[in-house]
Amino acid sequence: MILPFFVYGTLRPGGTNHDLFLRGRTLREEPGRLRGAVLYEGPGYPYAVEEPGSVVNGELVTALPEAYAGLLTELDRLEEYVPGDPRNLYERVARDVVRAGDGTAVRAWVYVAAPAVAARLRVRGEIVEGGEWRG
Repeated sequence: MILPFFVYGTLRPGGTNHDLFLRGRTLREEPGRLRGAVLYEGPGYPYAVEEPGSVVNGELVTALPEAYAGLLTELDRLEEYVPGDPRNLYERVARDVVRAGDGTAVRAWVYVAAPAVAARLRVRGEIVEGGEWRG
């Protein structure tokens, strides 16, 4: 599936990884909200953990068509995501993200905490109040 990406941490504009991975490779970057997830602090980056009733703020990023395949591969590597690997820190999942500008729901790739990481965060993690991580 070719989907936009929802980013909520270091890939957001001004974040340490935005220029490295996204600059010049996107068609659009627009504010969005992921419902049904909460943010936890990580070691220099956040984790989104799926949880009903919460919202995570971020950017909905649409890649240039010619950059999409390479960007998907690079973001998977950045997030240390390998399909089916139980050692993943993140899982890449398709979720509905709401565009802040017009309220439209858009299906997007989101990197959420892998199950084992999410379980640890729920017990010992520090929640990012308001769902807005700015590093």
